[in-house]
Amino acid sequence: MRLSGEQLERFERDGFLVLPELFSKDEVAALRARLAALFAADDPANIVEKNSGEVRTAMGLHLRDPVFAKLVRHPRLLEPALQILGEAAYIQQVKVNVKPAFVGEVWQWHYDFATHHAEDGVAEPRALNLHVFLDDVTELNGPLYFIPGSQAHGPAPATLDTATTSYPLWVVDRERVTALAAEGGLAAATGPAGTALIFGDLLVHASPGNISPYDRRIFSLILNPPSNAPTTRARPDHKHHRDLTPVVPLADDCLLVPAPA
Repeated sequence: MRLSGEQLERFERDGFLVLPELFSKDEVAALRARLAALFAADDPANIVEKNSGEVRTAMGLHLRDPVFAKLVRHPRLLEPALQILGEAAYIQQVKVNVKPAFVGEVWQWHYDFATHHAEDGVAEPRALNLHVFLDDVTELNGPLYFIPGSQAHGPAPATLDTATTSYPLWVVDRERVTALAAEGGLAAATGPAGTALIFGDLLVHASPGNISPYDRRIFSLILNPPSNAPTTRARPDHKHHRDLTPVVPLADDCLLVPAPA
Protein backbone atom coordinates (compact mmCIF):
# COMPACT_ATOMS: atom_id res chain seq x y z
CA MET A 1 0.00 0.00 0.00
CA ARG A 2 1.41 3.37 -1.02
CA LEU A 3 0.21 6.85 -0.10
CA SER A 4 -0.94 9.16 -2.85
CA GLY A 5 0.76 12.44 -3.62
CA GLU A 6 -2.17 14.29 -2.05
CA GLN A 7 -1.87 12.23 1.15
CA LEU A 8 1.85 12.88 1.36
CA GLU A 9 1.27 16.62 0.93
CA ARG A 10 -1.36 16.57 3.68
CA PHE A 11 1.00 14.71 6.02
CA GLU A 12 3.77 17.21 5.31
CA ARG A 13 1.44 20.16 5.96
CA ASP A 14 -0.54 18.94 8.96
CA GLY A 15 1.91 16.50 10.55
CA PHE A 16 -0.62 13.67 10.66
CA LEU A 17 -2.74 11.56 8.36
CA VAL A 18 -5.97 9.64 9.09
CA LEU A 19 -6.67 6.52 7.01
CA PRO A 20 -10.31 5.54 7.65
CA GLU A 21 -11.14 1.86 8.17
CA LEU A 22 -7.76 0.62 6.97
CA PHE A 23 -8.33 -2.66 8.82
CA SER A 24 -11.46 -4.80 8.56
CA LYS A 25 -13.88 -5.70 11.35
CA ASP A 26 -12.54 -9.26 11.35
CA GLU A 27 -8.96 -8.05 11.68
CA VAL A 28 -9.87 -5.72 14.54
CA ALA A 29 -11.77 -8.54 16.24
CA ALA A 30 -8.67 -10.77 16.03
CA LEU A 31 -6.63 -8.06 17.77
CA ARG A 32 -9.23 -7.24 20.41
CA ALA A 33 -9.51 -10.91 21.33
CA ARG A 34 -5.91 -10.83 22.58
CA LEU A 35 -6.25 -7.84 24.90
CA ALA A 36 -7.87 -9.27 28.03
CA ALA A 37 -5.11 -11.82 28.62
CA LEU A 38 -2.38 -9.28 27.88
CA PHE A 39 -3.87 -6.69 30.22
CA ALA A 40 -4.30 -9.27 33.00
CA ALA A 41 -0.64 -10.33 32.91
CA ASP A 42 1.61 -9.41 35.82
CA ASP A 43 4.18 -7.72 33.61
CA PRO A 44 6.23 -4.54 34.15
CA ALA A 45 5.32 -3.58 30.57
CA ASN A 46 1.72 -3.09 31.75
CA ILE A 47 1.50 0.40 33.25
CA VAL A 48 -1.64 1.14 35.25
CA GLU A 49 -3.58 4.33 35.88
CA LYS A 50 -2.66 6.39 38.90
CA ASN A 51 -6.15 6.43 40.40
CA SER A 52 -8.16 3.47 39.10
CA GLY A 53 -5.42 0.85 38.74
CA GLU A 54 -6.72 -0.01 35.26
CA VAL A 55 -4.17 -0.62 32.52
CA ARG A 56 -3.15 2.69 30.96
CA THR A 57 -0.68 1.35 28.42
CA ALA A 58 0.44 -2.20 27.64
CA MET A 59 3.85 -2.24 25.98
CA GLY A 60 6.09 -4.68 24.12
CA LEU A 61 3.08 -6.51 22.71
CA HIS A 62 4.85 -7.89 19.63
CA LEU A 63 7.15 -9.81 21.99
CA ARG A 64 4.26 -11.06 24.11
CA ASP A 65 1.65 -12.09 21.56
CA PRO A 66 1.78 -13.72 18.07
CA VAL A 67 -1.05 -11.66 16.58
CA PHE A 68 0.53 -8.35 17.56
CA ALA A 69 3.83 -9.73 16.24
CA LYS A 70 2.08 -9.86 12.86
CA LEU A 71 0.49 -6.42 13.18
CA VAL A 72 3.86 -4.68 13.62
CA ARG A 73 4.88 -6.21 10.27
CA HIS A 74 1.64 -5.51 8.44
CA PRO A 75 2.16 -3.97 4.98
CA ARG A 76 -0.71 -1.53 5.43
CA LEU A 77 1.31 0.07 8.24
CA LEU A 78 4.87 -0.54 7.09
CA GLU A 79 4.66 0.42 3.44
CA PRO A 80 3.31 3.97 4.01
CA ALA A 81 5.77 4.46 6.88
CA LEU A 82 8.77 3.36 4.83
CA GLN A 83 7.54 5.52 1.96
CA ILE A 84 7.58 8.57 4.25
CA LEU A 85 10.90 7.69 5.90
CA GLY A 86 12.69 6.83 2.67
CA GLU A 87 14.81 4.19 4.39
CA ALA A 88 14.58 1.03 6.51
CA ALA A 89 13.22 1.22 10.06
CA TYR A 90 13.35 -0.79 13.27
CA ILE A 91 10.59 -1.32 15.82
CA GLN A 92 11.18 1.31 18.49
CA GLN A 93 8.06 0.86 20.62
CA VAL A 94 4.82 -1.14 20.54
CA LYS A 95 1.84 -0.61 22.82
CA VAL A 96 -1.89 -0.29 23.24
CA ASN A 97 -2.93 2.93 24.95
CA VAL A 98 -6.12 2.45 26.90
CA LYS A 99 -8.76 4.88 28.11
CA PRO A 100 -11.18 2.64 30.00
CA ALA A 101 -14.78 3.78 30.18
CA PHE A 102 -15.41 6.28 33.00
CA VAL A 103 -11.82 6.24 34.39
CA GLY A 104 -9.39 6.78 31.49
CA GLU A 105 -6.94 9.56 32.41
CA VAL A 106 -5.41 12.35 30.33
CA TRP A 107 -2.27 12.42 28.25
CA GLN A 108 -0.87 15.93 28.61
CA TRP A 109 0.19 18.14 25.70
CA HIS A 110 3.47 16.74 24.42
CA TYR A 111 5.40 15.60 21.37
CA ASP A 112 7.18 12.25 21.24
CA PHE A 113 10.65 13.48 20.24
CA ALA A 114 11.04 15.25 23.58
CA THR A 115 11.09 11.84 25.28
CA HIS A 116 13.07 10.09 22.54
CA HIS A 117 15.76 12.78 22.65
CA ALA A 118 15.95 13.40 26.40
CA GLU A 119 15.69 9.81 27.59
CA ASP A 120 17.01 7.72 24.69
CA GLY A 121 19.52 10.06 23.10
CA VAL A 122 17.85 9.94 19.69
CA ALA A 123 19.42 12.67 17.59
CA GLU A 124 16.75 13.59 15.04
CA PRO A 125 12.90 13.74 15.10
CA ARG A 126 12.49 11.09 12.40
CA ALA A 127 10.38 8.43 14.17
CA LEU A 128 6.83 7.79 13.00
CA ASN A 129 3.88 6.79 15.16
CA LEU A 130 1.41 4.42 13.49
CA HIS A 131 -1.92 3.92 15.23
CA VAL A 132 -4.81 1.53 14.72
CA PHE A 133 -8.11 2.22 16.47
CA LEU A 134 -9.29 -0.94 18.25
CA ASP A 135 -12.56 0.73 19.28
CA ASP A 136 -14.67 3.40 17.65
CA VAL A 137 -12.99 6.69 18.60
CA THR A 138 -15.37 9.64 18.87
CA GLU A 139 -15.29 13.13 20.31
CA LEU A 140 -16.77 11.62 23.49
CA ASN A 141 -14.33 8.91 24.59
CA GLY A 142 -10.94 10.60 24.74
CA PRO A 143 -9.67 11.01 21.16
CA LEU A 144 -6.24 12.34 20.32
CA TYR A 145 -6.07 16.10 19.86
CA PHE A 146 -3.50 17.49 17.43
CA ILE A 147 -2.24 20.99 16.69
CA PRO A 148 -2.00 20.81 12.88
CA GLY A 149 1.28 22.15 11.55
CA SER A 150 2.92 22.36 14.98
CA GLN A 151 5.73 20.08 13.78
CA ALA A 152 6.92 22.85 11.44
CA HIS A 153 7.97 24.97 14.44
CA GLY A 154 10.62 22.47 15.54
CA PRO A 155 11.14 21.11 19.04
CA ALA A 156 9.22 23.08 21.66
CA PRO A 157 10.60 23.52 25.18
CA ALA A 158 9.42 20.58 27.30
CA THR A 159 9.62 19.66 30.99
CA LEU A 160 9.31 16.27 32.64
CA ASP A 161 5.98 15.86 34.45
CA THR A 162 6.12 13.00 36.96
CA ALA A 163 3.09 14.03 39.00
CA THR A 164 0.01 14.31 36.79
CA THR A 165 -0.30 10.65 35.78
CA SER A 166 1.42 7.32 36.44
CA TYR A 167 3.46 7.67 33.24
CA PRO A 168 6.19 10.37 33.31
CA LEU A 169 5.92 12.57 30.24
CA TRP A 170 7.88 15.45 28.73
CA VAL A 171 5.15 18.08 28.36
CA VAL A 172 4.70 21.39 26.56
CA ASP A 173 3.54 24.32 28.67
CA ARG A 174 0.18 26.04 28.29
CA GLU A 175 1.59 29.24 26.84
CA ARG A 176 3.32 27.40 24.01
CA VAL A 177 0.24 25.25 23.33
CA THR A 178 -1.95 28.37 23.24
CA ALA A 179 0.38 30.08 20.77
CA LEU A 180 0.61 27.03 18.50
CA ALA A 181 -3.15 26.50 18.58
CA ALA A 182 -3.76 30.16 17.71
CA GLU A 183 -1.90 29.52 14.47
CA GLY A 184 -2.82 25.91 13.61
CA GLY A 185 -6.08 25.34 15.45
CA LEU A 186 -7.01 21.99 16.97
CA ALA A 187 -8.10 18.75 15.35
CA ALA A 188 -9.47 15.55 16.89
CA ALA A 189 -8.57 12.20 15.29
CA THR A 190 -11.77 10.17 15.24
CA GLY A 191 -13.12 7.25 13.26
CA PRO A 192 -14.50 3.73 13.47
CA ALA A 193 -12.48 0.79 14.73
CA GLY A 194 -9.90 -0.19 12.12
CA THR A 195 -9.02 3.40 11.26
CA ALA A 196 -5.28 4.07 11.08
CA LEU A 197 -3.36 7.21 11.95
CA ILE A 198 0.19 8.30 11.11
CA PHE A 199 1.97 11.20 12.79
CA GLY A 200 5.50 12.41 13.25
CA ASP A 201 7.83 12.90 16.19
CA LEU A 202 7.41 16.68 16.50
CA LEU A 203 3.63 16.97 16.28
CA VAL A 204 2.17 18.42 19.49
CA HIS A 205 -0.74 16.30 20.71
CA ALA A 206 -2.72 15.26 23.77
CA SER A 207 -5.89 13.43 24.76
CA PRO A 208 -8.53 14.19 27.37
CA GLY A 209 -9.83 11.85 30.03
CA ASN A 210 -12.61 9.43 29.18
CA ILE A 211 -15.68 9.77 31.39
CA SER A 212 -17.95 8.22 28.76
CA PRO A 213 -19.28 4.65 29.10
CA TYR A 214 -17.28 3.64 26.02
CA ASP A 215 -13.77 2.17 26.07
CA ARG A 216 -11.10 3.67 23.83
CA ARG A 217 -8.16 1.42 22.95
CA ILE A 218 -5.58 2.43 20.35
CA PHE A 219 -2.65 0.36 19.11
CA SER A 220 0.62 2.24 18.56
CA LEU A 221 3.73 1.21 16.64
CA ILE A 222 6.69 3.58 16.56
CA LEU A 223 9.24 3.02 13.78
CA ASN A 224 12.63 4.73 13.61
CA PRO A 225 15.51 4.44 11.12
CA PRO A 226 18.57 2.53 12.43
CA SER A 227 20.60 5.57 11.30
CA ASN A 228 18.76 7.49 14.05
CA ALA A 229 19.23 4.85 16.76
CA PRO A 230 19.30 5.68 20.49
CA THR A 231 22.65 6.52 22.04
CA THR A 232 21.65 5.75 25.65
CA ARG A 233 20.01 2.68 27.18
CA ALA A 234 18.54 4.08 30.39
CA ARG A 235 14.96 3.00 29.71
CA PRO A 236 13.85 -0.66 29.74
CA ASP A 237 13.52 -2.51 26.46
CA HIS A 238 9.72 -2.30 26.38
CA LYS A 239 9.96 1.51 26.29
CA HIS A 240 12.59 1.62 23.53
CA HIS A 241 13.54 -1.70 21.97
CA ARG A 242 17.21 -2.51 21.51
CA ASP A 243 16.83 -4.70 18.42
CA LEU A 244 17.68 -2.44 15.46
CA THR A 245 16.95 -5.08 12.82
CA PRO A 246 14.95 -3.48 9.96
CA VAL A 247 11.35 -4.65 9.97
CA VAL A 248 10.07 -6.47 6.87
CA PRO A 249 6.39 -6.57 5.80
CA LEU A 250 4.37 -9.80 5.90
CA ALA A 251 1.51 -10.75 3.59
CA ASP A 252 -1.56 -8.51 3.58
CA ASP A 253 -3.80 -11.26 5.04
CA CYS A 254 -1.41 -12.12 7.87
CA LEU A 255 -3.77 -11.20 10.71
CA LEU A 256 -6.39 -13.70 9.58
CA VAL A 257 -4.08 -16.61 8.71
CA PRO A 258 -3.82 -19.08 11.65
CA ALA A 259 -0.39 -19.81 13.01
CA PRO A 260 1.00 -23.26 12.07
CA ALA A 261 0.04 -26.00 14.52
